[in-house]
Amino acid sequence: MMRSYGQFCGLARSLEVVGDRWNLLIVRQLLLAPARYRDLIDGLPGIATNLLADRLRDLEAAGVLERRLSGAGGVVEYALTPWGAELRGPIESLIRWSTPLMLRGPDGDAFRPEWLALAVPALLDARIAQRPTATIGLDIADPAYQLRATPSGFAVIPRDGSALDATVRADPAYILGLAAGALTLDDARALGLIEIDGDESVLRAVFAA
Repeated sequence: MMRSYGQFCGLARSLEVVGDRWNLLIVRQLLLAPARYRDLIDGLPGIATNLLADRLRDLEAAGVLERRLSGAGGVVEYALTPWGAELRGPIESLIRWSTPLMLRGPDGDAFRPEWLALAVPALLDARIAQRPTATIGLDIADPAYQLRATPSGFAVIPRDGSALDATVRADPAYILGLAAGALTLDDARALGLIEIDGDESVLRAVFAA
């Protein structure tokens, strides 16, 4: 049963649906792509399998996500409904709000490279008004990723073989720092935190550094 705050308030009713522990992180994973149950377990370090099953059931009952069959084998995967996908905006706002909390670095916490696919565009979209057209390699993990900037916005995706204007090699925490404006390219290079190949002016335009 959904717990109620007993308040006629949009925030209270929203929290009744997505306020429980893990719910928004499940939505984060499904904003990246529809996922099978095993994919969600892998993408949510620390969650218990029975708790994930409970949360998926609750979110499905609330209309945030749905189950569907995928592929020739009819594998069940979970996907956001159109209403659930509207949580992208609030989640991106929370990512931007979290910047002071991220300054201490990972501090032993788990990290998945695909999380940058939400975080970096959310941070850059709020800061960069004049958006160049460029593709930057992000050598942070295997597989490598790329940041694509266009006048309409930013996207982080796995490397697709397209030509790169520049490449950055760095710990993911420093990529987040650059995207948030908490770290400049000059400081990062002076401290030996990043390595850059290619056109550095492109990096400065993308990160407004």
